[in-house]
Amino acid sequence: MSQAELPFLLNRPDRWKAGVIFASPHSGCRYPDWFLRNTRLPVHALRSSEDAFVDRLIECAPDFGAVSLCSLVPRCIVDLNRGTDEIDPLVVRGVPRHPLNQRTLAGLGVIPRVVSQGRAIHERPIDRAEAERRIETCWQPYHQALAALISEARKRFGRAILIDMHSMPHDALAHLQGPRPDMVLGNRHGLSASARVSDAVCAAVESQGWRIRRNSPFSGAYICAAYGRPSQNVHVVQLEIDRSLYMDEKTITPRPDFDDFAARMRCVIRDLSRLDADEQDAIAAE
Repeated sequence: MSQAELPFLLNRPDRWKAGVIFASPHSGCRYPDWFLRNTRLPVHALRSSEDAFVDRLIECAPDFGAVSLCSLVPRCIVDLNRGTDEIDPLVVRGVPRHPLNQRTLAGLGVIPRVVSQGRAIHERPIDRAEAERRIETCWQPYHQALAALISEARKRFGRAILIDMHSMPHDALAHLQGPRPDMVLGNRHGLSASARVSDAVCAAVESQGWRIRRNSPFSGAYICAAYGRPSQNVHVVQLEIDRSLYMDEKTITPRPDFDDFAARMRCVIRDLSRLDADEQDAIAAE
Protein backbone atom coordinates (compact mmCIF):
# COMPACT_ATOMS: atom_id res chain seq x y z
CA MET A 1 0.00 0.00 0.00
CA SER A 2 1.55 3.30 -1.10
CA GLN A 3 1.57 6.41 1.10
CA ALA A 4 -1.18 7.87 -1.12
CA GLU A 5 -3.40 4.86 -0.33
CA LEU A 6 -2.77 4.74 3.40
CA PRO A 7 -5.54 5.87 5.76
CA PHE A 8 -3.08 7.91 7.79
CA LEU A 9 -0.26 10.40 7.37
CA LEU A 10 3.05 9.50 8.99
CA ASN A 11 5.77 12.16 9.21
CA ARG A 12 9.20 11.31 10.51
CA PRO A 13 12.00 13.71 11.40
CA ASP A 14 15.38 13.62 9.71
CA ARG A 15 16.66 12.31 13.03
CA TRP A 16 14.37 10.81 15.65
CA LYS A 17 15.82 12.08 18.90
CA ALA A 18 14.05 10.58 21.89
CA GLY A 19 11.37 8.05 20.94
CA VAL A 20 8.47 10.52 21.22
CA ILE A 21 5.36 10.10 19.04
CA PHE A 22 2.52 12.59 18.66
CA ALA A 23 -0.65 11.02 17.27
CA SER A 24 -4.10 12.26 16.28
CA PRO A 25 -6.54 9.39 15.68
CA HIS A 26 -9.63 11.60 15.37
CA SER A 27 -8.65 14.50 13.09
CA GLY A 28 -9.38 12.73 9.80
CA CYS A 29 -11.73 14.66 7.52
CA ARG A 30 -11.79 12.77 4.22
CA TYR A 31 -15.43 11.79 3.68
CA PRO A 32 -15.70 9.35 0.77
CA ASP A 33 -18.70 9.45 -1.55
CA TRP A 34 -19.77 5.89 -0.66
CA PHE A 35 -20.12 6.96 2.98
CA LEU A 36 -21.93 10.22 2.27
CA ARG A 37 -24.46 8.37 0.13
CA ASN A 38 -25.35 6.16 3.10
CA THR A 39 -25.58 8.64 5.94
CA ARG A 40 -28.55 10.72 7.02
CA LEU A 41 -26.38 13.61 8.17
CA PRO A 42 -24.74 16.48 6.27
CA VAL A 43 -20.96 16.75 6.39
CA HIS A 44 -21.05 19.63 8.87
CA ALA A 45 -22.93 17.49 11.39
CA LEU A 46 -20.59 14.56 10.80
CA ARG A 47 -17.61 16.80 11.47
CA SER A 48 -18.85 17.52 14.99
CA SER A 49 -17.22 14.26 16.09
CA GLU A 50 -13.81 15.21 14.64
CA ASP A 51 -10.89 16.50 16.60
CA ALA A 52 -10.72 19.15 13.92
CA PHE A 53 -7.34 20.81 13.27
CA VAL A 54 -5.46 18.77 15.89
CA ASP A 55 -3.40 17.39 13.02
CA ARG A 56 -2.33 20.95 12.24
CA LEU A 57 -1.34 21.52 15.85
CA ILE A 58 1.08 18.58 15.86
CA GLU A 59 2.43 18.83 12.32
CA CYS A 60 5.52 20.60 13.68
CA ALA A 61 6.64 17.55 15.69
CA PRO A 62 9.25 16.40 13.13
CA ASP A 63 10.88 19.86 13.37
CA PHE A 64 11.88 18.90 16.92
CA GLY A 65 12.92 15.31 16.29
CA ALA A 66 9.60 13.58 17.04
CA VAL A 67 7.23 11.53 14.89
CA SER A 68 3.67 12.55 14.02
CA LEU A 69 0.92 10.11 13.03
CA CYS A 70 -2.49 11.43 11.95
CA SER A 71 -5.54 9.53 10.75
CA LEU A 72 -7.11 10.65 7.49
CA VAL A 73 -10.28 8.67 8.16
CA PRO A 74 -13.15 10.44 9.95
CA ARG A 75 -14.06 9.15 13.36
CA CYS A 76 -17.69 8.64 12.33
CA ILE A 77 -16.56 5.95 9.85
CA VAL A 78 -14.34 4.05 12.27
CA ASP A 79 -13.07 5.09 15.69
CA LEU A 80 -9.38 4.34 16.08
CA ASN A 81 -9.54 4.92 19.84
CA ARG A 82 -11.80 1.89 20.34
CA GLY A 83 -11.08 -1.81 20.33
CA THR A 84 -12.28 -4.00 17.48
CA ASP A 85 -14.51 -5.85 19.96
CA GLU A 86 -16.39 -2.63 20.87
CA ILE A 87 -19.10 -3.24 18.29
CA ASP A 88 -22.60 -1.89 18.81
CA PRO A 89 -25.31 -4.39 17.75
CA LEU A 90 -27.63 -1.46 17.12
CA VAL A 91 -25.43 -0.26 14.27
CA VAL A 92 -23.94 -3.53 12.95
CA ARG A 93 -26.21 -6.41 11.95
CA GLY A 94 -25.37 -9.91 13.10
CA VAL A 95 -23.23 -8.91 16.06
CA PRO A 96 -23.81 -10.86 19.28
CA ARG A 97 -25.36 -8.82 22.09
CA HIS A 98 -22.49 -9.54 24.47
CA PRO A 99 -21.98 -7.27 27.50
CA LEU A 100 -21.12 -3.78 26.27
CA ASN A 101 -19.11 -1.05 27.94
CA GLN A 102 -20.57 2.39 28.54
CA ARG A 103 -18.96 3.92 25.45
CA THR A 104 -20.48 1.34 23.14
CA LEU A 105 -23.87 1.54 24.85
CA ALA A 106 -23.79 5.28 24.19
CA GLY A 107 -23.30 4.66 20.47
CA LEU A 108 -19.56 5.39 20.50
CA GLY A 109 -18.11 2.01 19.63
CA VAL A 110 -15.52 1.23 16.96
CA ILE A 111 -18.24 1.80 14.34
CA PRO A 112 -20.02 4.81 15.85
CA ARG A 113 -23.80 4.98 15.87
CA VAL A 114 -24.03 8.69 16.68
CA VAL A 115 -22.13 11.94 16.51
CA SER A 116 -22.47 14.79 19.01
CA GLN A 117 -25.90 15.48 20.51
CA GLY A 118 -26.88 11.87 19.86
CA ARG A 119 -27.52 12.37 16.14
CA ALA A 120 -27.72 9.03 14.32
CA ILE A 121 -25.16 8.57 11.54
CA HIS A 122 -26.77 5.78 9.52
CA GLU A 123 -30.22 5.44 8.01
CA ARG A 124 -30.23 1.77 9.05
CA PRO A 125 -27.80 -0.76 10.55
CA ILE A 126 -24.88 -1.75 8.35
CA ASP A 127 -23.87 -5.29 7.43
CA ARG A 128 -21.22 -7.01 9.50
CA ALA A 129 -19.10 -7.40 6.35
CA GLU A 130 -19.08 -3.60 5.94
CA ALA A 131 -17.98 -3.12 9.55
CA GLU A 132 -15.20 -5.67 9.07
CA ARG A 133 -14.10 -3.93 5.85
CA ARG A 134 -13.76 -0.60 7.66
CA ILE A 135 -11.75 -2.23 10.41
CA GLU A 136 -9.50 -4.06 7.95
CA THR A 137 -8.81 -1.10 5.67
CA CYS A 138 -8.72 1.76 8.20
CA TRP A 139 -8.34 0.56 11.80
CA GLN A 140 -5.77 -2.15 11.29
CA PRO A 141 -3.29 -0.15 9.16
CA TYR A 142 -3.29 2.72 11.67
CA HIS A 143 -2.66 0.43 14.62
CA GLN A 144 -0.06 -1.58 12.75
CA ALA A 145 1.82 1.66 12.07
CA LEU A 146 1.45 2.82 15.67
CA ALA A 147 2.59 -0.52 17.11
CA ALA A 148 5.57 -0.55 14.74
CA LEU A 149 6.61 2.96 15.82
CA ILE A 150 6.38 2.02 19.49
CA SER A 151 8.43 -1.13 18.89
CA GLU A 152 11.04 0.83 16.92
CA ALA A 153 11.29 3.46 19.65
CA ARG A 154 11.84 0.81 22.32
CA LYS A 155 14.60 -0.82 20.28
CA ARG A 156 16.34 2.45 19.47
CA PHE A 157 15.84 4.41 22.68
CA GLY A 158 14.89 1.88 25.31
CA ARG A 159 11.48 3.49 25.70
CA ALA A 160 8.56 4.98 23.78
CA ILE A 161 6.45 7.98 24.69
CA LEU A 162 3.13 8.43 22.89
CA ILE A 163 1.22 11.68 23.28
CA ASP A 164 -2.27 10.81 22.02
CA MET A 165 -3.81 14.14 21.04
CA HIS A 166 -7.54 14.88 21.20
CA SER A 167 -9.96 17.77 21.53
CA MET A 168 -13.05 18.13 23.70
CA PRO A 169 -16.16 20.29 23.35
CA HIS A 170 -16.08 23.26 25.71
CA ASP A 171 -19.38 22.11 27.20
CA ALA A 172 -17.86 18.76 28.19
CA LEU A 173 -16.44 20.51 31.25
CA ALA A 174 -19.54 22.49 32.20
CA HIS A 175 -20.25 20.25 35.18
CA LEU A 176 -16.88 20.80 36.83
CA GLN A 177 -16.62 22.96 39.92
CA GLY A 178 -14.20 25.89 39.95
CA PRO A 179 -12.07 27.11 37.05
CA ARG A 180 -12.31 24.90 33.98
CA PRO A 181 -9.09 23.32 32.79
CA ASP A 182 -7.88 24.17 29.31
CA MET A 183 -6.62 20.63 28.85
CA VAL A 184 -7.14 17.25 30.47
CA LEU A 185 -4.35 14.69 30.79
CA GLY A 186 -5.41 11.06 30.87
CA ASN A 187 -3.04 8.30 31.96
CA ARG A 188 -5.61 5.82 33.30
CA HIS A 189 -4.73 6.96 36.80
CA GLY A 190 -1.09 6.02 36.36
CA LEU A 191 -1.59 2.74 34.51
CA SER A 192 -0.58 3.97 31.04
CA ALA A 193 2.29 6.37 31.85
CA SER A 194 4.72 7.00 34.65
CA ALA A 195 4.38 9.93 37.01
CA ARG A 196 7.58 11.36 35.56
CA VAL A 197 6.28 11.45 31.98
CA SER A 198 2.87 12.70 33.08
CA ASP A 199 4.46 15.43 35.17
CA ALA A 200 6.55 16.50 32.19
CA VAL A 201 3.44 16.84 30.02
CA CYS A 202 1.70 18.91 32.69
CA ALA A 203 4.76 21.12 33.13
CA ALA A 204 5.01 21.77 29.37
CA VAL A 205 1.34 22.74 29.20
CA GLU A 206 1.47 24.92 32.30
CA SER A 207 4.60 26.69 31.04
CA GLN A 208 2.36 28.22 28.34
CA GLY A 209 -0.11 29.53 30.91
CA TRP A 210 -2.78 26.86 30.42
CA ARG A 211 -4.60 25.03 33.21
CA ILE A 212 -4.48 21.24 33.11
CA ARG A 213 -6.39 18.62 35.05
CA ARG A 214 -5.64 14.91 35.37
CA ASN A 215 -7.96 12.02 34.55
CA SER A 216 -11.24 13.85 34.97
CA PRO A 217 -13.45 13.70 33.04
CA PHE A 218 -11.22 11.82 30.57
CA SER A 219 -8.76 9.24 31.87
CA GLY A 220 -7.81 7.65 28.55
CA ALA A 221 -9.55 5.14 26.28
CA TYR A 222 -8.47 2.21 24.10
CA ILE A 223 -5.10 3.53 22.95
CA CYS A 224 -3.93 4.25 26.49
CA ALA A 225 -5.16 0.86 27.67
CA ALA A 226 -3.79 -1.12 24.72
CA TYR A 227 -0.31 0.39 24.50
CA GLY A 228 0.54 2.02 27.82
CA ARG A 229 2.96 -0.21 29.70
CA PRO A 230 5.11 1.95 32.00
CA SER A 231 6.81 -1.14 33.47
CA GLN A 232 8.06 -1.90 29.94
CA ASN A 233 9.03 1.74 29.25
CA VAL A 234 6.05 2.41 27.00
CA HIS A 235 4.26 5.52 28.22
CA VAL A 236 0.96 6.72 26.72
CA VAL A 237 -0.65 10.00 27.72
CA GLN A 238 -3.96 11.19 26.30
CA LEU A 239 -4.16 14.97 26.03
CA GLU A 240 -7.57 16.59 25.51
CA ILE A 241 -7.66 20.26 24.42
CA ASP A 242 -10.68 22.52 24.87
CA ARG A 243 -11.79 23.18 21.28
CA SER A 244 -13.00 26.67 22.06
CA LEU A 245 -9.40 27.75 22.60
CA TYR A 246 -8.53 27.48 18.91
CA MET A 247 -11.70 27.01 16.86
CA ASP A 248 -15.28 28.15 16.47
CA GLU A 249 -17.19 25.02 17.47
CA LYS A 250 -20.38 26.00 15.60
CA THR A 251 -18.77 26.63 12.24
CA ILE A 252 -15.82 24.21 12.72
CA THR A 253 -13.36 26.83 11.56
CA PRO A 254 -10.10 28.02 13.14
CA ARG A 255 -10.37 31.09 15.35
CA PRO A 256 -8.71 34.29 14.07
CA ASP A 257 -5.96 33.75 16.65
CA PHE A 258 -5.42 30.10 15.70
CA ASP A 259 -1.80 30.77 14.73
CA ASP A 260 -1.09 32.26 18.15
CA PHE A 261 -2.50 29.16 19.84
CA ALA A 262 -0.54 26.91 17.48
CA ALA A 263 2.67 28.78 18.32
CA ARG A 264 2.14 28.09 22.01
CA MET A 265 1.39 24.44 21.28
CA ARG A 266 4.57 24.35 19.23
CA CYS A 267 6.47 25.19 22.43
CA VAL A 268 4.75 22.33 24.25
CA ILE A 269 5.62 19.92 21.44
CA ARG A 270 9.21 21.19 21.39
CA ASP A 271 9.63 20.58 25.10
CA LEU A 272 8.14 17.09 25.00
CA SER A 273 9.99 16.07 21.83
CA ARG A 274 13.27 16.66 23.64
CA LEU A 275 12.25 14.83 26.81
CA ASP A 276 15.46 13.16 27.99
CA ALA A 277 17.00 13.76 24.57
CA ASP A 278 20.42 14.53 26.04
CA GLU A 279 20.33 11.24 27.91
CA GLN A 280 19.28 9.45 24.71
CA ASP A 281 22.16 11.06 22.81
CA ALA A 282 24.59 9.79 25.41
CA ILE A 283 23.19 6.25 25.18
CA ALA A 284 23.41 6.34 21.38
CA ALA A 285 27.04 7.41 21.55
CA GLU A 286 28.09 4.48 23.75
